[in-house]
Amino acid sequence: MPNQPTDIPAPTPPRSADVLVVGAGIAGLACARELSRRGIHAIVLEARDRVGGRLLNSECDGDVIELGGQFLGPGQDRVYALAAELGATTCATHRAGSNLIETGRGGLRRYRGAVPRLAPHVLLDVSAAQRRFERLARTVDPEAPWRTPGAAELDAATVATWIRRTLRTPDGRRLFTLACEAVWSCQPSELSLLHALFYARAAGSFDALISTENGAQQDHVVGGAQMLAIRMAEQLPGQVHLGSPVRRIEHSDRSVRVTTADETVWRARHVVVAVPPTLAGRIVYEPPLPPDRDALTQRLPMGSVVKCVAVYSEPFWRRHGLSGQATSLRGPLGVVYDSTPEHTGRGVLLGFVEGAAARAHARLTQERRRAAVVAQLSRLFGDRAAEPRHYVEQDWTAERWSRGGYAALFPPGVWTHLGPALRRPVGPIHWAGTETATRWCGYIDGALCSADRVVREITARLTPDGDHAVV
Repeated sequence: MPNQPTDIPAPTPPRSADVLVVGAGIAGLACARELSRRGIHAIVLEARDRVGGRLLNSECDGDVIELGGQFLGPGQDRVYALAAELGATTCATHRAGSNLIETGRGGLRRYRGAVPRLAPHVLLDVSAAQRRFERLARTVDPEAPWRTPGAAELDAATVATWIRRTLRTPDGRRLFTLACEAVWSCQPSELSLLHALFYARAAGSFDALISTENGAQQDHVVGGAQMLAIRMAEQLPGQVHLGSPVRRIEHSDRSVRVTTADETVWRARHVVVAVPPTLAGRIVYEPPLPPDRDALTQRLPMGSVVKCVAVYSEPFWRRHGLSGQATSLRGPLGVVYDSTPEHTGRGVLLGFVEGAAARAHARLTQERRRAAVVAQLSRLFGDRAAEPRHYVEQDWTAERWSRGGYAALFPPGVWTHLGPALRRPVGPIHWAGTETATRWCGYIDGALCSADRVVREITARLTPDGDHAVV
């Protein structure tokens, strides 16, 4: 026989692990770290050139500013415990002083506490609607929302339908719409009422979702939340592979074969897919996923959000008795916070453009986007806000490996028709990520909750004698 050509390289043998984790966000890293602690060899494959997923720190004049998820609040016990374990400290979001609300007509009013200063009849309308929403949320089964009494009816309705039927005042409807945009980064017409109720139930209450003091925006991590991911990755030396987007997962009942974009092949007993459902659906599976799981990934788009950060020489608004927190019915920013780092002379205002406004904002030129945001900050905080030292924004809808934020959206019908497929393993394939959490879904704490579940699933299915070698 003729000799084989010498310029054709021999195929690289597959690499192996006990468990492969797709995605180096908080959920994926937490899975790998806990599995490793149990003596299970876990490898993380991350498409980006960094860890952290939807957490992203940036540096400005030596200070860290956060362009991704950052807030923590009471009840999020897992993330507070993780921060303490990793040697990270937390501090309160600045809230001393008066908050602002900008009406749709451009009026500006100061108020204290959690309730904006609106006309009494509007406040009564909003208060009654919130009480009704809270009562409905308490009926939801967070482990299986499709088993909630009246689930089919609740899942057939949108949040927009509920707002229209429940609130009687135009400003009340606009305020609830703004709350929907702020929490889910979408319009009320895009979201199932059942999902909104589940989300509130998973957080303990709707009030917890929208509040700063005693709510989900109460605290943040000193040095930025991405630090948590960076420090977890440091505890996994040689186990986190960046720049390795997963393209294909071949699976049988007992093993998986994973191929990355550069044709590197990995073999393992289990794989954890810890990326948003819409991105999980872009991976090729062989054999194909069950129809309900495949249909689920096709129906869960991400929310639309642009995070905008303006940096000033000092937090000048504080000298005027303002907290830096603002709510706007005019936009483009829906909500604004004081995000000034501790022990710095600089001042930082961050705001969010969300839902339909984010999609419109993203279509503008960079110069026009900046001008629109700075003009609004000037309306809210005065002429000094017109000249930030630095302006940075992160359009998460354009981020290739997120495609939006803060989390996946559940349109009408998804929970009741396809919900059981969200967390159910497919053979050796397991699903993690904040969208799969039953507690604090959509938050960092929810990502950790999902990791706990997946670790239990995998540990229960591995051999009891501790022999985890791939065969």
